[in-house]
Formats: sequence, structure tokens, C-alpha cells
Amino acid sequence: MAAQSASRTLFFFEKPSAMRQLQRFFKSPTTICVSAEGHLLAAEEPGNIRDEWKSWRLDTLPIVLERIPVTYGTSRSGQSHKPKVEAIKQALQGVERVIIATDPGREGSMIAWEVLEHLGYRGRVDRLKLGALDEISIRRAFSAMAKEPDSGERDYAAYLEALCRQYEDYHLGLNGTRAISLRLRPPAFRQPWRFGGVQTPTLAILADLEKRIRNFVPQDYFKIALAVTADSGAEITLWHAPKDKILAKQIAETIQQAAAFWSGPLGVEQKDVRRSPPRLFSKDTLARRCAKRFGWDPQHTAKLAQELYDQGYLTYPRTESEHLPESQTGDASSVIASVVGILTDLASLVPAAGKLVFRKGNKGHYVKDPGEHHAIVPLRKVPQLGSINGDQLRLWELVAKSFLAAHLPDGIDARTTIAVQVATSLSPKRFSVSGSVIKSPGWRAVYGAEADEDNEVVPGKAKPEEEPTIGRLPPVRDNEPGKATNAWIETAKTEPPRRITRGELPVVMGRLVDQVEDPALKAALENPANPNEPKGLGTAATRDTILPKLQKSQYVELLKGRDPPIQVTEVGLALIAAVRCVFPAYGDPVGRAMFEADLAEIGRAATRAEAARRAAAYQERTRSRVRELITTIGQSGAVALDPAYLPTPSTADGKPPTKAMIAFATSIAAQRGLKLPRGLKSNSAICRTFLDHHAPQRSSGPTTATPQTGPRSPSEAMVRYARSLAEQKGIECPPAVLDDFAACRTFLDEHSLKAQHPDEKNRPVAPRGRRPARAGNSDVGPKRVSASVRRPSEPRAKAPRQRSKSRTVAFGEDG
Repeated sequence: MAAQSASRTLFFFEKPSAMRQLQRFFKSPTTICVSAEGHLLAAEEPGNIRDEWKSWRLDTLPIVLERIPVTYGTSRSGQSHKPKVEAIKQALQGVERVIIATDPGREGSMIAWEVLEHLGYRGRVDRLKLGALDEISIRRAFSAMAKEPDSGERDYAAYLEALCRQYEDYHLGLNGTRAISLRLRPPAFRQPWRFGGVQTPTLAILADLEKRIRNFVPQDYFKIALAVTADSGAEITLWHAPKDKILAKQIAETIQQAAAFWSGPLGVEQKDVRRSPPRLFSKDTLARRCAKRFGWDPQHTAKLAQELYDQGYLTYPRTESEHLPESQTGDASSVIASVVGILTDLASLVPAAGKLVFRKGNKGHYVKDPGEHHAIVPLRKVPQLGSINGDQLRLWELVAKSFLAAHLPDGIDARTTIAVQVATSLSPKRFSVSGSVIKSPGWRAVYGAEADEDNEVVPGKAKPEEEPTIGRLPPVRDNEPGKATNAWIETAKTEPPRRITRGELPVVMGRLVDQVEDPALKAALENPANPNEPKGLGTAATRDTILPKLQKSQYVELLKGRDPPIQVTEVGLALIAAVRCVFPAYGDPVGRAMFEADLAEIGRAATRAEAARRAAAYQERTRSRVRELITTIGQSGAVALDPAYLPTPSTADGKPPTKAMIAFATSIAAQRGLKLPRGLKSNSAICRTFLDHHAPQRSSGPTTATPQTGPRSPSEAMVRYARSLAEQKGIECPPAVLDDFAACRTFLDEHSLKAQHPDEKNRPVAPRGRRPARAGNSDVGPKRVSASVRRPSEPRAKAPRQRSKSRTVAFGEDG
């Protein structure tokens, strides 16, 4: 019996749905399956580590920890994860081998390893990388694991990379947000100035684009039209519209005058133009397409893709690759057969057996090594009618059509171009016009009229000038004589760069190389290890979380549209200007991308020892940068910001104020004979603005610059009101009420409501669903942070996590 217990194997899954998909493969009584619910451990909030870290004060910074204490996280419903962790602890008793079967990638690795480290497990660990949850993929994953005896060692390196990302994220967010809010933020701005290692450089990209748009001055440029009549009587208009726009009207007039007297042969060129299908989808390009096609925000797209992955209909969705491994060419026929079994109207497009097209190489769809995860593609398992909802079906169809199109022949257009050369005093100038007809639709038959949507333009760039075209060309022979009948100049205006849209932002972050013009910077952003994935900001799993953080901080706002453009506010521009004055490295997107490249080296380490060495060095570098950041911020002053640009209460916060805030405002209004502004009782921002203007302010002290939402001491007016309520109730005011903002607010919530409703003893003290504020305010406290790297002689470091999606953070990129 003891021998049987010692040989037990435990499979660690990320979620119960994935566990159920694989449990049918496990027949041995010695096999145990457990599942997490995302991250099970959470970081202790700063105020719970040290009392002096509850208040936001510059003299307590930097807050730098070698390791970050953790506690049990909570589920979305607020229940503690302690029972889950305890259950896993019991399940590990007598286990000789753990197989991590969480989602592939750093985040999935961390979910399992942080628990194993926390519980002190020291047995063998292997990694099962499930790129998809269909039966064939599962069997392949087991086969691959069997051929890789050091899979656990390599996975530990991925875990340390995730820890270092979150370790840096925690320290930069915590220290940067507090220091910038206390020292650089304009006094009239009440919200914290949130700061992060990824979100701040991302804001810098948008801010630089915003400046180019605002500073853009339209210029006239000129195109010259030439009306020609051929000997056959055919009439056609040709154009001289070079890519290098003609900005001087005198040059345009010189060309126009020469063109007016042209005569000579008409050159006619006919050729077939091949159009290959677009690349397969990565997480970011799928988000971009869904934003353009359906108006979905990237987080909604990511959620749907994850659900389809969990149900076994799509491959792993959090990928940066747009390619498949060459080893999977044999799967295409059976997958396509399954797809057209559902999309029956496309069945006629499938070539005869063995006639699928396999495009290989970086410009094709199949490469030898597509990276950690390959492109998102459908599986043999396809959704049946009613098995998935409408949005899921739309997403699955989009991915399925992309896969089918990738294996169909090129589209072929028969293009005819009519051109002439006009001699001018400057140089010969070419006038031309083109027309195309579809000779063979090829892969475009999958999409019909939608095929033109695949011509994506580079985000943040002006729309390129289109080549002069015409729907139908007249019949003209090559070298047929012709002569000008007229020539004229048309004036157009240059256009500013396009704003980056909500759906494009993750693509911009991942392909930063497209946003820079300097050849040296472009070269620096190349990725020799994987040319198809240049260096960028953040990870595929976290890029779509950045925009909501920037919106929450009121650094950006969305304009109108299906896929709304992003506009940077004056507050966002002021923050970036301040950061670049104080610590330019954090306002440099390219520099940040290079910094993140060092993180990737941790995950690529061949051994656990090498990964630990790289991680320790990276964390020390993080601590040094944090200390330098605080030093430079401490020597700086507040940023000037026109009050007209401050967010208005109506847009800043639509949540209702607490009962204590309403009671306090009502008391002040009665004492001073003031009228309460409209909306005060329903909008906390309006109520807060009223209190900011009329409540007595603290005379001095470091907490006067504390953000409204940050942990701080209560104002003197709050303390006086609390003492007044205590006297009315005949109770003693607890000491914590006099020193801690959250405790004071909780006291006011309870007793001001009872004072207003003395006969309603059982009346709730807060709206249903509201939980008492914690000492570490959830708007600024960490939700998930990384543990310090554990050296052999050190105690284990634990990794922090996000507690609930309903709570917010003032810092953090990967949470």
C-alpha cells in the first residue's frame, strides 16, 4: 500500500473545464487530478506588511521587497481560495510526480508552480503543453512530454520569467504611482497618476501620435490629369500622381503645360497579379479583425477565444504567432473536411484530395518553428448547432474561414495599365491609369466582397495614396498613337496620421517596429530568435488589459465608431511630459521593448539554475531602477495643468457616494447655508467635488497630496464629524478612526446612517453588495505580484495574484 502511494501522479489543471476534457484518458487509480481557479495566491497589501505603508507618503518610498508575502486569493464571488489550496496540499501527500497541465504559457506555468512552491513540494515535475484540447492534440502533447525529460526544468524557467514580470510590475506600479501622484500630479487633479512599466510606454506611443495629429498642418499637393484620345477614337484620362507628392504648384504647372501638348504612342501592359491569402491569426490580429468586423473590444474577443479553446473547438488563443509548424501539414485535410461539414456553402471550394496548397517560409503559413505557440486555427472537433452562442459562432467561423483560405490557391487578377511618357523641362514624367478584372478568385471565394477587408493599413499612419485606377478601360492597342486633348491640375490636401483604434492597440504594442522610422531603432527591435515576432511591449496575454487601465486613469478616451479611435487627454499628455522630464527611460517605448527582451532570456534558460541566476539579476536591476526613480521624482515639482482640462465630475465617476459622504455634505450645506448641487446624492464625483471645495482642509502634512482613492489619514473635517457622531451616540470614538481613512469612513458609514434612521435598527449600513473598505484601498493595492526568486539558502518567495476582476488596481500590467 505504501509503495502504491509513493508512485502516485498528480495532474494540475488551470480550470475544471480543462480537467474534465482530459480525465477520460486517466484510468489508473494512482492518478489524481486537481484544478485551480486561476491564481490561488494573492499578495498582501502594502499596509498589511508595514503600518507606515498604509498612508501615501513620499518619505516611506521606495517600498522595495526581496520577497513579497502572500495570502490566499479570493474568487470572483469573494470566497477565499484557502480550501482549494488545502485540498491540493492533501492531494500532494505521497505524490511522486506532478504533471502541470495548465494552459501553455508563462501565466499557466505560474498558476501551478506558485502553489507547488508555496506548499513545499519537492518531487518530480513535468510539463504537459496542451496546444489544443481535442483528442489528437492531447495524445501528441503526451508524446512530446515523453520525449522531453527536462520539461519541468524548462517550465520552471517560464515560471521565473512570469514571476519577474510581476515582481517588476508590482514595484514600479506601487512606487511609481505613489511618488508621481504625490510629487508630480497637479494639485487640482484628484485621481492618482497611475504608472506602470508597460502602460506608461504604451501611453507614450499614443501621446507622440496625438502630438503629431495636433501639430499637423495640411498642405496642398497637386496631381496632373491628362485627357488623351487614341487613333481609334477611345478616350481616357491618365494621371501623374507620384508617391513623393508634388507640393510646389510651379512644378505642377510646368508638368501640366508640357502634358497639354503631348502626342505619341500609348503603352499598354497586361499582366496577371497574384494575391496570396492573408496570414493566420495571432491573438492580437484576431482582436483587430473582430474589432473592425464586429465592433468587439479585444477583451471580449479574448474571452470568446478562450471559451472556444476550453470546449475543444480552437487551438490555444494567447499566441503571438501567425504561423503553423511544418509538421502539421498532414492535419489540414481532415480539419478542412470537418469545417466544411458545418460551413456547407464552402464545401465546393475545397480542391480534390491532395490538391491543398501549403505555403512554407516566413511569407507563407508553415514554418519550421512558429515559436512557443502556433497560430489560432480550428480543430477536427467542430461546434454543432446550438452548442455555442452567437458571438462564439461568429468568432469560430472567422478562424475557420481563415484556415480554409490559407490552403486555397492564390487569387489572380488580370491587370491592364495604360501609360505614356511626357517630356518636360524637369525630366520625363509618367502618366498612367490601371484597371483590373478578376481572372480567378482563388481563396477570395471564401469571403466574397469581404476579401477587401484583408488589406489592413499600418495603425497610426496616414492612409497611403492609392494608385490611379478605373473600373473599365477602353479598348486601346499597345503603341497605338494618341494625343492630348486637355491637361489640368487637381489640388488635394495631405492628411494627418490616423489615430490608433481600440482593436489596433494590441497589434501596435506587439509590432512596435512598424511605429518607428529610424533604421537603427528598427534593427534594434528585430528578433533574431524569431523574425516573425519582433520585440514589443507586454505579452499577448496582457496587451488587451492596458487600454482599460489608461481609460480608468483618464489618460485617454475613446471617440465614436465601431472600432473607436483612441484620443489622448491633456492629463495623459501632461503625465508623459512629466515622466520624460524626470525619468526618460519610462517614456521610451523602444527602450522598454529592449528591457523586456531581457525578460524573455529568463524563460529561455536551459536549466533551473541558469534561470534563477538570470531572474535574480533582473530583480536586482528592477530594485535599482525603482530607487533611482524615487530619487529623481523626489527632486521634482508638480506639473502645471490648466484646470479646464481636468476631468469633469459627470465623466469622472458615475458611482453613487457613500451614505457618510452624503451626510457629511448635507451637514456642511446646513451649517453654511449652501444648496446641494444637482446630482450630489447619485454621483460620488459631484459629492467629492463639493466636499473638496467646502469641507475644512488639513492645515499641513504629507498626506495633503494623497490621492483621493489612496490609503491615507482622514481629514480633520471627517475626524470632527466622527467625534460629533460618537458624542451623539454616547460611544467612544475608536483610535483607528482618528488615524486611518478607511476605518474612519467605515465608522461614518455605519453611524451617520443610524443617526438618520434611529428607528431602523436592522437597516443595512451600505448598499447591497458593498463590502467594508480594507485598510489597503483596492484602488491602489496590488492584486497579483511576483515573488522574489528563491535561492537555495533563502526562504521561498510567493507570487501575488489578482483577487477579483471586479476590483481595480492603481498599478500593474500583467494582473
